[in-house]
Formats: sequence, C-alpha cells, structure tokens
Amino acid sequence: MTQIITKSFKDIFSKTVLLFTLKVTLISAVVTAIIAWLFGSMLTGFVKSYLSWIPWEWLQTTGASVATVAIAYMLFIITISIVTSLMVEPLLIKLTAKHYPDKPVTGSPNIVKSLMLSLKAGLIFLVIFLFTFPVMFIPLVGAVWMLWLWSLLIKEPTLYDVGSLFVSDPSELKAKKKGTTILAMIAAAFNYIPIVNIFAAVFAQILFLHHVLGSEEVGSRK
Repeated sequence: MTQIITKSFKDIFSKTVLLFTLKVTLISAVVTAIIAWLFGSMLTGFVKSYLSWIPWEWLQTTGASVATVAIAYMLFIITISIVTSLMVEPLLIKLTAKHYPDKPVTGSPNIVKSLMLSLKAGLIFLVIFLFTFPVMFIPLVGAVWMLWLWSLLIKEPTLYDVGSLFVSDPSELKAKKKGTTILAMIAAAFNYIPIVNIFAAVFAQILFLHHVLGSEEVGSRK
C-alpha cells in the first residue's frame, strides 16, 4: 500500500499528469456551468422544498444557501470524475510504459460502459448525498461519511477503466477489488482541499493502476 501511494504521488507531479488535469478541469468547469445554468433554478427549488420542515425561516434560508453551494461543488466533482474516466486511457498507457514496460495492453474500456458506470456512480452519490445532507454537520462522522460517498463515485468506474486495459479475466478483475475502497477514500480526501481537489479523480486512476499492476509485479517475483 505504501509503495502504491508513493509511486502515485510521484506520478501526479509529472508534466504529463499536470497538463492532463488542467485540460480535464477546464472541460469540467464548462460542463458544470452549463448544467448549473440549465438546472440551477430547479435544484434551488428542490433544496428549499427539502428544507421546508425546518421551523425557522432564517435557518431555512441559510441552509438552502449552504446546500446549493454544496450541490454545485458536488456536481463539479462528479463532472471531473466522468471526464477523467472518458479521457484517461492514453495517460494510463503512458504511465504503464514508464513503470511496467513489460506489461502489455490487452484491451480497452468500452466508452459507453465507462460512461454508464460513471453516470450510475454519480447518480447514486448525488441521491445519497441529498438525502443524508445533515450528516455532513456531525463532527468527524460527517467527514468520514463524505469520504465514503466520494469513494462510491470513484471506485467502480476507476477499477473498470484500469482493469479493462490490462486484465482480461473477469474473475481476476473481481479479485482486484480488494483494498480499492481504501484507495478510493485516499484519493477522495483531495476533495477537501481547494485546487488540489481537481487531482482527486486522476490520482485515483493512478492509484488503481499501481494497485492492479504493482500487485501483479510482486506476484510474478514470487
């Protein structure tokens, strides 16, 4: 685990990864702005309706403002995850050539399946987030809860993206799931830090790459 994290941190500061992240961020910002423009009033109406049970009007107003900003931020995080998933294949292949030159690319993610997995994860995340929003305000519990929610957004799509390139056996890919929740939560922690949050999705992809291929490398040495 330590080796996986160390390698991933070294990779994330490379010029290739930085340029990729910048491109993904710009695209995601535009997409999020369009979504907010098209559906902003609907989301605001939903939030106000959701908080209508609160007896104090001032608290409703404050809560609605906080919730609207939080939802907009979550939409941005979801969009970055989806865009990263769709664009990351060439980057993963480059990193593989650098760290695991003997490991061949055996396949390619199906773009439709990759998109559907990302959208599914994003929808599950958003629904659970909306209906457990008050949990965010419980000290420590709220922080851990958000990390777990963000891991849902990352885990399945990322494992599919990486696994489709290098693992042709479905049972072998299933075995690779072990430990991925922790890796996804480590990457998700980036979302708590402004600016650094744009690296969360690509960091997860790199972590999973070293998890999948690094464990194979150790196994072959044995």
